[in-house]
Amino acid sequence: MKAELRVGDEVASALADRRAVVGLETSVIGQGLPHPRNVECIDRMSVAIRGAGAVPAWVGVLAGEVVVGLSGEELDPFTEPGRADKVARRDLPAACAGGGLGATTVSATIWAAARAGIAVCATGGIGGVHPGDGPDVSADLIELSRTPGLLVCSGPKSIVDPTATAERLEELGVTVVGYGVTRLPFFLAREAPVELEHRADTPEEAAAVLAAAFALDTRSTILLCNPIGLGMAMEADEVAAATRVAEERATTEGVRGRARTPYLLTALADVTDGRSMEANLELLASNAALAGDVASAAAGVG
Repeated sequence: MKAELRVGDEVASALADRRAVVGLETSVIGQGLPHPRNVECIDRMSVAIRGAGAVPAWVGVLAGEVVVGLSGEELDPFTEPGRADKVARRDLPAACAGGGLGATTVSATIWAAARAGIAVCATGGIGGVHPGDGPDVSADLIELSRTPGLLVCSGPKSIVDPTATAERLEELGVTVVGYGVTRLPFFLAREAPVELEHRADTPEEAAAVLAAAFALDTRSTILLCNPIGLGMAMEADEVAAATRVAEERATTEGVRGRARTPYLLTALADVTDGRSMEANLELLASNAALAGDVASAAAGVG
């Protein structure tokens, strides 16, 4: 078996024609959301991107290949509970050699997208620095520091420390831009008490930052932070309280490592009676739409 990076037909055609494309992680459907809500997520994000004039490029590991632009049929097994392994960038060689199904995290997705020629990606929230005494830091942050492109997100996930995460991003040289805001969005909550130095108010302004980064060869990802909509946003204190309960459950049950984040997100949905999941789906679709707009602007068609 020869490990390769394969670009799907529709995505390859779009890239050849210099049309807008948006890279998407599969971990959100493989581990982040339960069935059938993960199927809904695929539909909502794909429709949002196409509505902005761009092509969705779902990324995953399939039969020894890193595929950028999975077809609908190829995506189906990723939605089956427990079927796909969670694959970060560091896991790609082993995942390809194993020949199984791998749902890519942010770090693996932006790595693959960049190598396929895709500059814009979208996700819900990024990983970050977890609270506590031990140094539990997401691999997302290092990959953001060394992979060129732009990632639309709603800031760090609510289960991490936003201040420590922002400080680590600054240390790593990652440009963080608020979309229409001057405080760091905090996933399910509109904002964290972290001031941002940079702001963009339109997709064209964000695309201009991306173009400047490529021209300067800064070789890191622009993190475009899009806050969750007012109608679905949860109060920061409520999210913090629910997160503490989820953390206590994870600690009691001994959940560690790569299993901890999906466990915490599931527990958070349980603690909030499903409200966090509805908010998550809403912000994923919103981020996908914005990423499509930025990609279209960058391609000169927005």
